[in-house]
Amino acid sequence: MTRTVLFHELGGPEVMRLEEVEVGEPGPGEVRIRVDAIGLNRAEVLFRTGHYIEPVRSFPAGLGTEGAGVIEAVGEGVTGLRTGEPVSVVPAFSQNDYALYAERAIVPAAAVLRRPDGVGAVEGAAVWMPYLTAYGALLEVGGMRPGDTVVLNAASSSVGLAAIHVADRIGARAIALTRTAAKREALLKEGAAEVIVTESEDVVERVLEATDGRGAEFVFDAVAGPGVRDLARVVADEGSLVVYGALSGEPTPYPGVEQGTLTMRTYIVHETTRRPERLRRAEAFVSSGLRSGAFRPVVDRTFALDEIVEAHRYLESGAQIGKIVATVPH
Repeated sequence: MTRTVLFHELGGPEVMRLEEVEVGEPGPGEVRIRVDAIGLNRAEVLFRTGHYIEPVRSFPAGLGTEGAGVIEAVGEGVTGLRTGEPVSVVPAFSQNDYALYAERAIVPAAAVLRRPDGVGAVEGAAVWMPYLTAYGALLEVGGMRPGDTVVLNAASSSVGLAAIHVADRIGARAIALTRTAAKREALLKEGAAEVIVTESEDVVERVLEATDGRGAEFVFDAVAGPGVRDLARVVADEGSLVVYGALSGEPTPYPGVEQGTLTMRTYIVHETTRRPERLRRAEAFVSSGLRSGAFRPVVDRTFALDEIVEAHRYLESGAQIGKIVATVPH
């Protein structure tokens, strides 16, 4: 038996509770891991509250798609992974099928990456989703090049910070949007070329000024909703507005633009993690950045697994800069 976080109804953090569950043996194409750390993501909040891109199929339901641990058992047909190996699990599956909020978990082998040397469990649970999302959206799909500019909101989130680092590494510029001035210095320290405080500065004016009137080749939007109309005004002619989150909780219109043409599309990390060749390239890119020091997981705070309700309350507060991680003592 292993302690696992389950919820029996939709609702706030309080619906989660730790229960004893039989894990069993991995099936074909699966591995069982001893979970040492879990990366918390907004997707879990949305799934728990019934606002995710897919509904909960049945109760009780589990949570979690990102973490780090050690392989305990390997299922039939799995190659290239061995017991005792330290690994990370990346978001590449439905929370209706697998879940990582547990002391032990069975996951698809295709969602498992070897942890690079020197990357511990907490870092291994915090690094992949942010960088796979930023890399996949901006480079793999978007084709960002040196000299391009990306404007990003929710800039102090783990994905926002990863996008800043990715842009900086390839010679592009990141303009970070933040609601108040409280996070300005932290964002500049992380490598943002400009920080715009949205409650007191005109975003369109500042972006056009920073780009010599050209606008940004990319807008990386975690909020969506009606605000896309304003963000579309800062996109350069033939640029891209990529929506990867829905923090506003409101319907997202297609913006009408007068200054030129733009491509607007959504992006989810599964576009990278569920396609082996894309994941192979992404793993190589992120691992290279980790080795050089250009990339690093930014961990705001850790909680123990039995503090998962408190951890989710903190996640929903939006006060963090970077990633929240739950650790699993053994």
